[in-house]
Amino acid sequence: MTPNYKNVHLKFKLDNLNYKYDDLMEVAYSYVKEGLPYQQELGNFLLDWLDEKDHVIVKTSGSTGKPKKIEIKKQAMVNSAIATGDYFNLKPGDKILHCLPSNFIAGKMTIVRAIVLGLELDMVQPAALPLIDYEKDYTFCAFTPMQLKNFAKYLKKIKTVIVGGGRVSQAIVELIKDKKPNVYETYGMTETVSHIAVKKLNNFTGAKDEAFFTTLPGIKVSKDDRGCLTIKAPKLSDEEIITNDMVDIISDTSFEWLGRFDNVINSGGIKLYPEQIESKLQDKIPGEFFIASREDDTLGDKLILVVEGQKRAIDPSIFIELDKYEKPKEIHFVPHFKETKSGKINRNKTLETLNLN
Repeated sequence: MTPNYKNVHLKFKLDNLNYKYDDLMEVAYSYVKEGLPYQQELGNFLLDWLDEKDHVIVKTSGSTGKPKKIEIKKQAMVNSAIATGDYFNLKPGDKILHCLPSNFIAGKMTIVRAIVLGLELDMVQPAALPLIDYEKDYTFCAFTPMQLKNFAKYLKKIKTVIVGGGRVSQAIVELIKDKKPNVYETYGMTETVSHIAVKKLNNFTGAKDEAFFTTLPGIKVSKDDRGCLTIKAPKLSDEEIITNDMVDIISDTSFEWLGRFDNVINSGGIKLYPEQIESKLQDKIPGEFFIASREDDTLGDKLILVVEGQKRAIDPSIFIELDKYEKPKEIHFVPHFKETKSGKINRNKTLETLNLN
């Protein structure tokens, strides 16, 4: 029988202490009133989770359109937690590390997994390099790409790692390729109640599907007439979820991610995916950058490279691995990139500061 969102697993622990439903309410109030900012975020979510409503309100990151507040059923979050537990074989009593902000879906779901699956949750302050007990072993942890990069040398203490919320560079993949833990890149968004698919980043067995994102149990994928991913996840959403992510469908349970529909550039009739070009340049340009376009009378859209920082020389040899049409026609510098509230680069707002058109 599927657990109900009103249940707290008997083996659930938070920072080494076992809590029942009523006890958890008291802890939540205490965190909100007296805790550090990251503990207040945890407390606020626990209060939302433990109230009488059957849903929580969460702000989206903009994966399916403009950022907005949406209602997510608590039972859908329970179902998502179970799917993750089944995929990664998480068992009651397993120790997991929580180092993500609790006000975004990934952090919220880490807490829900612990409550629903009976996991022992260690909460630490979110940071680029989380400060933890490096002698303690963990079964599972979710990182951002930056955290994974900084934490790479300590990964031997964690059995399974998932990483999401941003681009995983080739440099990070190189850092983890010889590490013992299995590391997976995730695909998901607020609307899908965290990740719905994962892709291995190391410890490959040679299986063909390891090169692509594979869905969690009970989830099917296809694409619409734009070439964008559509998701059928009946236990997570009553409706089919339509995204703005361009994909190649390998099967109804696996796909290759190409880039964002709203970022696709049509230059001289050639479709270019900025994210794929960026991945080729990731280790060749220090600091933050992104690929974009500006209007051009001949090409329609002219490919440009936008770099954060003061104007400086860029060695043309870094573009040697790019295809003919992928090479930027112009390079622009911006002192500081604009960011979204979740810390991602806001491409459109940053381009507005350049006054290109």
